[in-house]
Amino acid sequence: MSTVDERDGAVWVHTKGAPEALLPLCTAVAEPDGGTVLLTPERLRRVEERVDAYARQGMRVLAVARRRLEPGRPLPDRREEAERGLTLLGLTAMIDPPRPQVADAVAHCRAAGIRIIVVTGDHPLTAAAVARQVGITGDHPTVVNGEDLDAMSEDDLDALLRGQRELIFSRSSPEAKLRIADALRAEGHVVAMTGDGVNDAPALRRADIGVAMGRSGTDVAREASTMVLTDDDFATIVAAVRAGRQGYDNIRKFICYIFAHSTPEITPAVVFALSGGAVPLPLTVLQLLAFDVGTETLPALALGREPAEPGLMNRPPRRRTESIIRAPMLLRAWLFLGVICAALAMSGFFFVLLRAGWRPGDPTGPGEPLNHAYRQATTMTFLGMITGQIGTAFAARTERVSLRSIGVFSNRLLLWGIAFELALAALFIYTPPFQSLLGTAALTPAMLALTVPFPFVVWGADEIRRWLLRRRAADGRTPPEGLAA
Repeated sequence: MSTVDERDGAVWVHTKGAPEALLPLCTAVAEPDGGTVLLTPERLRRVEERVDAYARQGMRVLAVARRRLEPGRPLPDRREEAERGLTLLGLTAMIDPPRPQVADAVAHCRAAGIRIIVVTGDHPLTAAAVARQVGITGDHPTVVNGEDLDAMSEDDLDALLRGQRELIFSRSSPEAKLRIADALRAEGHVVAMTGDGVNDAPALRRADIGVAMGRSGTDVAREASTMVLTDDDFATIVAAVRAGRQGYDNIRKFICYIFAHSTPEITPAVVFALSGGAVPLPLTVLQLLAFDVGTETLPALALGREPAEPGLMNRPPRRRTESIIRAPMLLRAWLFLGVICAALAMSGFFFVLLRAGWRPGDPTGPGEPLNHAYRQATTMTFLGMITGQIGTAFAARTERVSLRSIGVFSNRLLLWGIAFELALAALFIYTPPFQSLLGTAALTPAMLALTVPFPFVVWGADEIRRWLLRRRAADGRTPPEGLAA
């Protein structure tokens, strides 16, 4: 940048800029006593060495120069006329140290499989020094200057992005950001681009996730972005990734919990149909509605507030095309948790009926001797599904790790939801109005005692399943993705 200023009765051109851009325009260098000497190749080499020394320390370096315009001549109206024959006044070296938390944030990104590419307007050595300080790159990154990037073909850029993991693009223009974002997206990557200037807006808009600076950024950049950092802190991006992964996991836990109840809900109707009516319907329609609407809602919502699992930020990113509902989840919900819950509920049903002397085909309708036992049996099915549901809620809290690693009682909302669920079940079972409405009957202490182990059976079975999967993954027989069931 240059300005034309009038001072001390003379007109001067004052110029500042990157040393590599400004030094070729200089023909002299200022001396400490105020005089000037020619900028010989030897003096130019010493200046460039000093620039490199500052840059290796992570400093941003600007060169400052000036030229006195000849009096009586018209002022220059073109840059080329003004910025020639300059006298180098000196260098300014500024340091903008990374925040202390950036190094940890970068380490979390690496562990999470997130690749960081530096695209900056800084000097190559400055960019490399800062990237090394915070752990983005090692000691020998691949540094591509802006001019070299402009000379690259699209195929060469694609090959560079594929072949080099530690990349720094220095002295880059905003157009370079856009080009790099397009190249990465073409390779199938999900691209998050940061920026703060007006010229960054196209790249922020083109990226999958544009991240603008809230304090130092321009209004245009903020409008073009998807996310705005109100504290201008890189660590906030990592916190957002963590929150996103946690939210995604909790949605999956919610879905798994809901789907796991499909099997025990369908099983009574299947048993009734396959027996040709010899086995009375183990669960009435109104009891099923009470189960769906009344008892499972609050625990399901509480799973949306689950704390993050250990190792959340050590997983590789999921594929762009990956569905939130996958086959392993369905198998776990329907054919594992659901089958166990259904077997437990039906065992309670047959326990009550057989204990009362029932045999297949015996009438159990109103007025029949076995009618009360049948009502107790359907109530046992209802309570068995609820207690199995409690075990499913605890099992669904983790997809990979043991529940002990996040704390059995760490989700207080879930505990309150289960308490409400049990209180509602007691209301349905023991109050005459609901007994009349739902067809339930009071259960004996022995019947209640039978259902006490149900949650632990469901939860324990899933704990064993997850332990076996972790063990197989540790032995290398199953990829880590196999633990996402």
